[in-house]
Amino acid sequence: MINGLGVLGWGVGGIEAEAAMLGQPIALLPPVATGVRLTGALRPGVTATDLALVVTCLLRQHNVVGQFVEYFGLGCAKLSRRPLRALQHGPRIRRHHRLLPHGRRNHRLPAHDRPRTLPVRARRTLCPPPGPFPGPEFPDPIYSRTIELDLATVAASIAGPKKPHDHQPVGEIKQRFLDALPAAPDAGGFGVPAGRLNTVTPLPDGSEMRHGSIAIASITSCTNTSNPVLLLAAGLIARKAVARGLAVPPFVKTSPHSGSRVVTAYLANTGLLPALEQLGFGVAAYGCGTCIGNSGPLRDDIAAAIRDQDLVAAAVLSGNRNFEGRVHPQCKANYLCSPPGSRFRPRRTRGH
Repeated sequence: MINGLGVLGWGVGGIEAEAAMLGQPIALLPPVATGVRLTGALRPGVTATDLALVVTCLLRQHNVVGQFVEYFGLGCAKLSRRPLRALQHGPRIRRHHRLLPHGRRNHRLPAHDRPRTLPVRARRTLCPPPGPFPGPEFPDPIYSRTIELDLATVAASIAGPKKPHDHQPVGEIKQRFLDALPAAPDAGGFGVPAGRLNTVTPLPDGSEMRHGSIAIASITSCTNTSNPVLLLAAGLIARKAVARGLAVPPFVKTSPHSGSRVVTAYLANTGLLPALEQLGFGVAAYGCGTCIGNSGPLRDDIAAAIRDQDLVAAAVLSGNRNFEGRVHPQCKANYLCSPPGSRFRPRRTRGH
């Protein structure tokens, strides 16, 4: 995330890190540098996660793997808010880093209660113009290649059902899932026979599961979703849902994980945490969870229904990874989206 503030940094593999700790030299070849020219501005309602998913798909289409990616252009000035600039999606396409240039507004201190470790004047001295401060008066940098992205074309979207770069506009989710059910696995589908497309399995609690039923829903606050704007939006949705008597279907396992105690603090301070808890989205743990399969087992009858009827159950999460079997062995369809979007359409409780 420091790349979003113009600080160069990237991760290496565990073997390389361990070798360096033991004093072994590590050779790092200069990677290819790809530039992404940003123009325009995001439309109202488009989130940082939506942008991350679009960029991930775009870079995958251009086979950007193991490269340095730097963003430039007048559109960078429209991403001056720290949570939006620091969206993190590098693990999705396995590249070294993606760097956003410094902006004058980025020297403002973060919202968290942390001391001023580096005065604003010192930061500006360390990052003088014209390099880190882009503007119309400066020429574009020269890269090995340049990719164009108009921010105005980014729309509300998700990624799935099997890969982080399977970008889907929100309005096309249902039809694309229905098309994927009978399609062959090597074509990105699930290979469900025609006679079993409409399979419905009753559960002991009176609910029913079918292909596409959500078995796991997770609101996480890691990487690109460690964004107060997105998590507060999820809390507002939860509060309205509770006020209208909505509840989570009984076959859905909620799997909330927080990346920091700061998240719990601002949700509690704004009075939004009780509504999330009532819907099952209180904080279960701090750290990685759903993305690495730490949601835990499904309820026995739900697991049996998925196994016996070979259902294509789904998981919806605001995380980084959605490869088949990664979130849960019994969730074949997995979708990445923003925390507000990782909630699903709940049902009304009995009596309402």
